[in-house]
Amino acid sequence: MSQAPDPLEDAAQRDRNPARGRPKDAATLILVRRDGPRPRLLMGRRQAGHAFMPDKWVFPGGRVDRADFRAPAASELRPDVAEAVARTAAPARARSLARALGVAAVRETWEEAGVVLGRLQGDRLLPELTALTLVAHAITPPGRVRRFDARFFTADASALQSLERTPGSGELEEIAWFSLSAALALDLPSITRFVVSEIGNREDDPTRPILSVRMLRGQKRVDPL
Repeated sequence: MSQAPDPLEDAAQRDRNPARGRPKDAATLILVRRDGPRPRLLMGRRQAGHAFMPDKWVFPGGRVDRADFRAPAASELRPDVAEAVARTAAPARARSLARALGVAAVRETWEEAGVVLGRLQGDRLLPELTALTLVAHAITPPGRVRRFDARFFTADASALQSLERTPGSGELEEIAWFSLSAALALDLPSITRFVVSEIGNREDDPTRPILSVRMLRGQKRVDPL
């Protein structure tokens, strides 16, 4: 089980050897419920005993596994989404990595939160990739203990097989649905707070560009993809 990424987390996560560590490709999935007066997001609290971001509220997510590149799926990424994700990767592997990132986002959500975006075929998950939309991209600054090149996807909760959860991996100790304002009141990592705010902005303006966050020469950059 890989750890849910937070690419721009605080200085407490700094590495004493900043020269090491290329960012690992990672994906996060933000499920949005629209069956009430306000949108609600699925979030989980990391266990207190974790060395990485203990007690923080995060979205399900983690690193891309090798198996994600060859995993079957119930449907594929929409062309506009695949193109947007591909712009975050080196051209030589952009197409295959975009699909693997979508698979990883759905797989990690199933493993950590116990909800299925797709179909289960025995004990194998067939992700419904067509339900995914890319909303943000972020790269951990150099010098952190764990570095991620993370893509943040959303999907409407109506696409889930069921809102009923099965037991997850235990990495997330508490899992619940929160309105945007309630989510912003939680103890959030910095990039998670940014993404929650960005989801709110996109509710007001669905044509808003996808933003990419990174550090360049010691300065935080937020640019459209």
